[in-house]
Amino acid sequence: MSVFSIIITAGGIGRRMGGDLPKQFLEIGGKPILMHTLKLFHSYDSTAQLVLTLPEEWKLFWEDLLLKHKCEIPHSIVDGGKERYFSIKNALDLCTGEFIAVHDGVRPFVSLKTIERCFLAVQEFGQVVPVLPVKESLRFIQENESKSLDRTAYFTVQTPQCFKRSALIEAYKIPFHSGITDDASLVEEAGFFIHSVEGNEENIKVTTPLDIILADFLLKR
Repeated sequence: MSVFSIIITAGGIGRRMGGDLPKQFLEIGGKPILMHTLKLFHSYDSTAQLVLTLPEEWKLFWEDLLLKHKCEIPHSIVDGGKERYFSIKNALDLCTGEFIAVHDGVRPFVSLKTIERCFLAVQEFGQVVPVLPVKESLRFIQENESKSLDRTAYFTVQTPQCFKRSALIEAYKIPFHSGITDDASLVEEAGFFIHSVEGNEENIKVTTPLDIILADFLLKR
């Protein structure tokens, strides 16, 4: 049995994509984005516990998709909450692994090397996120202030974000508030240091129609 539980978050509706179908169910390469993500982690570690968070009203739709695409990867499903925080909290009740990874369901192109870096680092350091350096110039703008920032000190954060089970459970004792941007920020608020490893550029979060075009290109490549 794997020491890892992997929470794949797909509890949202994705309004920025437009249309009626939640973005995690949109197809690239003939299969739903979420299914690509599920298969990716299963291919990395077929013994890992997989837990999906889904909107309650879309569970039956997902089950139909599994039948349609003959996907038999073992996984559990929990209700997605109004906020990501509540989705993860629901999923934690099912997780049995010593280490827990949290990954966006609409990031189907995280590389196996990135997953490996995260999974090895979390066992050494306890809390880890994959990051990439910022390429664009940065400017801080607020009210009457506008100034350039040193971009070498800034990084974009990806998933999977990985934690010791005990640290993540401790962090989720903190009540929900609007300042929680991701799991790492909550774990950091609980007093734990967050280590970082290199992510991969293809690990995009499919959020807008333009991302779908890019996702199709990446899949074909």
